Amino acid sequence: METINWKVDGMSCSTCALTIGKYLERKGLQNIKVSLASGDVSFDAATDLDKTQLQKGIHDLGYTVLKEEAAAGGSAERFSLNKHLRYFLFCLPFTLLLFLPMLGHNGALRWLMLPWVQLILCLPVFVAGMRFFGRSAVKSLLNGLPNMNVLIALGSTAAFVYSLTGTLLALGHDYLFYETTASIVTIVFLGYYLEDASVRATQRTLNSLASTQKVMANMIAFDDQHQEVLFPVEGSQLRSGDLLLIRTGEQVPADCKILWGEAGADESILTGESLPVEKKAKDRLIGGSLLVSGTVKVQVTAAGQDSILSGIVRLVKQAQGEKPPIQLLADRISAVFVPVVIGLAVLSFAGNLLYLHQAGPALMRSIAVLVIACPCAMGLATPAAVAVGLGRGARKGILIRNACHLEAFRTIRRVVFDKTGTLTTGEFSISGWQALGGSSPETVQEIAYSLEKYSNHPIAKAITREWKRTSALRWAKIEEVKGLGMRGETKEGEVFWAGSYSVAAKLTMDDSHNVYIVAGDRLLGFIDVADRVRPEAARVIHRLREQGIHTVLLSGDRYPACRRLADTLGIPEVLAEQSPEEKLRQVARLNAEMPVAMVGDGINDAPALARATIGISLGDASQLAMQTADVVLMNHGLGHLPAALDLGRHTFGTIRGNLFWAFFYNVVAIPVAALGMLTPAVAALVMGLSDVVLAANSLRLYAKKLD
Repeated sequence: METINWKVDGMSCSTCALTIGKYLERKGLQNIKVSLASGDVSFDAATDLDKTQLQKGIHDLGYTVLKEEAAAGGSAERFSLNKHLRYFLFCLPFTLLLFLPMLGHNGALRWLMLPWVQLILCLPVFVAGMRFFGRSAVKSLLNGLPNMNVLIALGSTAAFVYSLTGTLLALGHDYLFYETTASIVTIVFLGYYLEDASVRATQRTLNSLASTQKVMANMIAFDDQHQEVLFPVEGSQLRSGDLLLIRTGEQVPADCKILWGEAGADESILTGESLPVEKKAKDRLIGGSLLVSGTVKVQVTAAGQDSILSGIVRLVKQAQGEKPPIQLLADRISAVFVPVVIGLAVLSFAGNLLYLHQAGPALMRSIAVLVIACPCAMGLATPAAVAVGLGRGARKGILIRNACHLEAFRTIRRVVFDKTGTLTTGEFSISGWQALGGSSPETVQEIAYSLEKYSNHPIAKAITREWKRTSALRWAKIEEVKGLGMRGETKEGEVFWAGSYSVAAKLTMDDSHNVYIVAGDRLLGFIDVADRVRPEAARVIHRLREQGIHTVLLSGDRYPACRRLADTLGIPEVLAEQSPEEKLRQVARLNAEMPVAMVGDGINDAPALARATIGISLGDASQLAMQTADVVLMNHGLGHLPAALDLGRHTFGTIRGNLFWAFFYNVVAIPVAALGMLTPAVAALVMGLSDVVLAANSLRLYAKKLD
């Protein structure tokens, strides 16, 4: 058995994903995972599988398996460029010409009322509609999963056949409703385009934010004189064994082993640990981390698909594949609506035939039932609300990757937060300090400032920023000892330290502080630092608690630091010291209990973001987090989280209202049409009025108050 991973183009709704999954099941394949969000399809198959035949079968369903290079890159467009807009623009002139005579009784336009002229004008629109909606409808019916296109094809075909019958039998203008056929097709193409345009605009913004930056590396080579020379290369070109020079402030381009030098590495986006990690010779550096101090020469140990970062990316893909596809409400209802309408039309024909004893009028009444049940309103119910909802969100800095996540927001009752960079800014500040052994607070501050001002360490910068002073001690000798801290010696020979617990291990058993101030053999005091809490974090947690949403802190940082932050913000549940794999398992466990939204910003959060019901990232997050997330909150937008939840609930309420009106006129009008009290012309008018109601109801989203 082997695992096959494909990228499939053309999936536009959850029924598409279900159709592909069902087809692969029929072929006897196992462990099938179809991701609507990413277009990824994976399954286990025997090594002698005929992949060409399988790809042809998927193509026959209306989808395309992309070439391997496109699948690997994952950058292929999931929708053909402006497909629905092209169809709409093609159909619009013909539809306008069909409606033009209805605007007045101008004699110059009478020729447009001729039956054969109307047939000629309607035919291109009908053919275009059947090419798109009809093919999709037939394929969905063959797979036992009728989608919205079945309704669209059914309604437009009914109106066209009704009109064609009137034309061929010369029954007069009362039997000509070609404009109904054209309006059904044209308006639904417009609705589909509105939804596509909103999603694609948001997708383009996300792609520009999360586009992979070229990570450059300084490769070490030797000239003909055996002297070291440096030349820049892209990180993607590195291979295992290459020698590199990495300096302060540079990103580690691949997994490496240090050969020479010492440095402090910020691995927070990978591990969640907010404090820089001291590295020395023979230690390993993780690709994607950042050197905050020091310069090192390293040897690449793993690059490309073998790196730790690539392993996390694979976790992301697996989590995306395991996420169950979200069935849009309109598609779920349409699966019942289609057979019901057909059944009612058949009953109408049979009942009227028995009552009237005439096949012609009975057939006209049954067709009127199909016309009044036109799915134009059904086709617009979801796209109209989604288009307004996505637009409202984008204006507020809430970028939603896929329309289905708007519906999922309403189910969220638990929100899981990462710590570093999400609830905190990632910048340090002094959280507490104390002078010991009779030392005055002023002395401790002066010594700490005098030592730390010579260091570029993030903790040292936080101390000097907050305790900045004009006077400082003068040192005869000052040095930064890697792994220990700053050491200063006065001209009298007295030695002072501002460093880690290692410099005070003989003087105290308390190892819970970040910086210890030592003079000779005396412990003068200690300093604690902490990430700065985002100013909006407390308000967000409080607002979620008011809405009855349970909050969880999930972090790779140490438990004491996480517990302090949780107590400060009012988060009841803490899961600390979690690796990316453990975060993924925790979110999977929580998601099994109830739908979960995960808010994170680091690479280590990416698998968990993909596994959650909704993954939410911040606009200043790591690129992988934004690529994985379903929703991105822009402009340091943690404060937009309650608004995003409100937007999802309001949008779903609007969709539900639209569907109510779409069905309401069916429930009222179908029986009336079946009794012969509505002609297809009046039925088409009722259908048109329902569209007006849907548009007005969708536009109300702009007036909804968001938190």
